[in-house]
Amino acid sequence: MNFFSACLTAFGLGFLYFISAIPTAVALGAPIWSASVAAWLGYSVGGGIMLLLGVPAQEWLRRKKKFSLTPDPNKLFWRVLDRYGVIGLGLIAPVTIGPQLAALVLLALRIKPTKIATAISLGALPWTLLFAGLIATGSHFLKSP
Repeated sequence: MNFFSACLTAFGLGFLYFISAIPTAVALGAPIWSASVAAWLGYSVGGGIMLLLGVPAQEWLRRKKKFSLTPDPNKLFWRVLDRYGVIGLGLIAPVTIGPQLAALVLLALRIKPTKIATAISLGALPWTLLFAGLIATGSHFLKSP
């Protein structure tokens, strides 16, 4: 597979399922740095699109997913939001609920879109670096002598 296709795969998977984006693109032949950037961009765009959709997407969330905006201290989402705020939620979203759901819920809670976009994008950076580092380390073990 060529470089462009592998990076496009990383972007698309970053948009939909961040955890698999970087390893898949590297397995398809993309360099780790480009797979990481493409996955991070896809993830950030996923949150941004939900911010643009706004109210219609929030209504869909309430109807289809039956997501309650009443804080429930038994759920991880609410505990993180209560304790660490929007930045904390931005840090756990890549490995839990994803950018789309995080953006919609935070919008419904009347958080400013710029703050949401910043938290979502910056929250994915540590995970991007962690996954890239693990893949870089692991790929050395997979190479034949």
